[in-house]
Amino acid sequence: MQYDLEPGDFVINPNNNGWGIGQIQSIIKNKITVNFQNNGKQVIDLNYVKLEKVNDR
Repeated sequence: MQYDLEPGDFVINPNNNGWGIGQIQSIIKNKITVNFQNNGKQVIDLNYVKLEKVNDR
């Protein structure tokens, strides 16, 4: 599966808006590590969560 995301991109988790904006740290297969403003570092499984890219950062 191909995603339009790469390390350094800014994203939000629409399932957890309170986490704030996060920056992608790494991507390994379907697992993305994101450092969020309000929730720190999280490992997201893209099979279950669709992150939304933030373009106006």
